[in-house]
Amino acid sequence: MADRIDVQKTYKIYIGGEFVRTESGRYYPVTEPKSGKLIANLCLSSRKDFRNAVVAARKAQPGWAGRSAYNRSQILYRIAEMMEGRRDQFVAELKRSGYSAAKASKEIDTSIDRMVYFAGWCDKYQQIYSTVNPVAGSYFNFSVPEPTGVISVVAPEDQPLAGLVSVVAPVIAGGNTCVVLCSEKSPLTAVTFSEVLHSSDVPGGVINLLTGQETELVEHFSSHMDVNAVIYARSHKDNLKRIQENASLNVKRVVVRNEKDWTDAKHENPYTILDTLEIKTTWHPIGV
Repeated sequence: MADRIDVQKTYKIYIGGEFVRTESGRYYPVTEPKSGKLIANLCLSSRKDFRNAVVAARKAQPGWAGRSAYNRSQILYRIAEMMEGRRDQFVAELKRSGYSAAKASKEIDTSIDRMVYFAGWCDKYQQIYSTVNPVAGSYFNFSVPEPTGVISVVAPEDQPLAGLVSVVAPVIAGGNTCVVLCSEKSPLTAVTFSEVLHSSDVPGGVINLLTGQETELVEHFSSHMDVNAVIYARSHKDNLKRIQENASLNVKRVVVRNEKDWTDAKHENPYTILDTLEIKTTWHPIGV
């Protein structure tokens, strides 16, 4: 009997709750760092893919923001549950990307725990950041945090799972939706993460995951007029400058998170939720 040929996985991008092939029809190879052996071909996402993802994110944003904070908390916790169920797969993919077994285990454990952490904050940050402001007059003055809207995220190249979760979890915990550019050199865990999202309770369009090249896509991530903020979690100074210049065109907020160790406990911080919130102040007459 002839040796069996493995059925290789087809890696797609994740837009609007569906797995789709890139509109460009282009792909790039991902190889094992030590052996150079081909692992898979990943989509080279295009400007059209990004625009489709923004449309999906904008469509999903009002519904996601309108859910109760408790329900968003339940959904984030469900993501953590599904990640736990695929723990061995995540570890195997990180090892193929050059991780040691111990380092891979630490990263997936941190990623799961971090999702649980932000799930716990979904129904608490409003109390922390909301205020009743003292005013000299016959009215009340309230300040309340609200979602910024659609966030484009350039996720970290290194620590592709812990970094991805650390930047995405606070964004969606705050009621925003997002379009994410995953790690180019180690994208396998991001694709598996999209499968976790697909089989959990996350509504389609809340998180959209693209694979591809930063140099090609950073222009679109920062210049699209229906994106309200940009999170840049890498260290390319020229690309950061382009983002800041493009963001000025419609006054996007730019959040820079260039960190070396995404497994550090300092990233479990509710102020990262505040990074993509707007504070709405309301004046209300007394007795009305």
